[in-house]
Amino acid sequence: MSLIDTLRDIVGPSHVLTGSDTARFATDWTGVYSGVPLAVVRPANTGEVAAVVSAAAESGTAIVPVGGNTGLCGGTYSEGALAVSLERMNAIREIRPEARVAVVEAGVVLDAMHAAAESHGLAFPLTFGARGSATLGGTLATNAGGSNVVRYGSTRALCLGIEVVLPSGEVLDLMAALHKDNSGYDLKDLFIGAEGTLGIITAATFKLFPKPAAYATAMVAVPSLADALTLLNRLQEATGGAVEAFEYMDGRTLETIVGHYDDMRPPFEETYEVNILVEIGATAPRDATPDDDGSIPVVSYLEEVLGGMLEEEAVLDAVVAQNEAQRAEMWQRRERNAEVALENPPFVNTDVCVPLDRVQVFLDKVAPRLRALDERMEALCVSHLGDGNIHYTARPSRDDPDLLDRVLEEVEDLALSLGGSFSAEHGIGKSKLASMRRRKNPVALGVMRQIKAALDPKGIMNPGKVLP
Repeated sequence: MSLIDTLRDIVGPSHVLTGSDTARFATDWTGVYSGVPLAVVRPANTGEVAAVVSAAAESGTAIVPVGGNTGLCGGTYSEGALAVSLERMNAIREIRPEARVAVVEAGVVLDAMHAAAESHGLAFPLTFGARGSATLGGTLATNAGGSNVVRYGSTRALCLGIEVVLPSGEVLDLMAALHKDNSGYDLKDLFIGAEGTLGIITAATFKLFPKPAAYATAMVAVPSLADALTLLNRLQEATGGAVEAFEYMDGRTLETIVGHYDDMRPPFEETYEVNILVEIGATAPRDATPDDDGSIPVVSYLEEVLGGMLEEEAVLDAVVAQNEAQRAEMWQRRERNAEVALENPPFVNTDVCVPLDRVQVFLDKVAPRLRALDERMEALCVSHLGDGNIHYTARPSRDDPDLLDRVLEEVEDLALSLGGSFSAEHGIGKSKLASMRRRKNPVALGVMRQIKAALDPKGIMNPGKVLP
């Protein structure tokens, strides 16, 4: 039997796609990486995934795991490979409210996870713009971050256990819902962020959290990023660490985003250089229950801190959301940034991270460095400022591959010189292989290659990704 025939026997003929039926899996969200897979197979359970992987291993066929296909680095490029989609494995197996854990399959879409947790009065705090299509398996594979990292951490911090199908077809069960387990190597963290190069994550156990009963959300203009960090620290002190998101947008970026959409308004009458979207989530009744005058304590905390900093001239302007519609409008401005960049090529999308107190240094230095390469260089810049993650999207005046590579080098050089990283939350995929070759500690790369060789000696699991 051919491999395709074997796969049809395993999952059923209708769940092995070939030819034009593979089109929606052939291109990632960016449109940069397009490749026709040998076939797309859609298993329904872990046993079928294991059988599929075993069959592919026996034939020496490359395997590319596919989640929601919303990545930005080419991690699901699958030319000539067998793409394994887990979209049918979308069950939320159980939610245990008392333990505040959820046991889910890898094909669950992030929005569905949010809804399931909310139905129990709980929250799954991982969130970002692609939450309507990104799957939990994909977020684990890339260790996705998003807007709420400042309070809850990246995907790795939210995960208690995983189930993985290894390149051999064996199933590694690490699904325990334990907060403590000191019995040897922490294998779970080996697979989170590995982008499917060591195995296919098929299920996971996640932490859940109390759902905030009230939010305080505002757009704030400040004179500098130093003032922004002062604001963050004061709010953390006033709320006991309840700041969930602290997002930066420069004035030019905000103008570009607002100007791109007919239905979007600017947050302020004036244009400011440093704009912050801040959100605080209150779970304690004392912070979320309206006072006799109708005011909500957590909103009052925010207004009090802002008022004090306005008097100090450490805040220039502020708008506090008064209802859910205004809150949604503030978030829409932030989350549409990626669409604006994607629709206006050429661009160089970067995902660097530096210590919080060096973000200003990075921004002061990066623009002149890039204009030295291209005097007409423009840029969009947003940042998860609460964790130091900067998305600096350079927009050169010409589509020159050498120029694009030099731009990337300059941004990464600067980030690393400030004690940072060239990849904060998007992963490596194909697009950052050169960066891995140039930047990653060679001893660390050697250890990674040894791990890859030990677990995947045939090199069939998402080859050509992560490791240069």
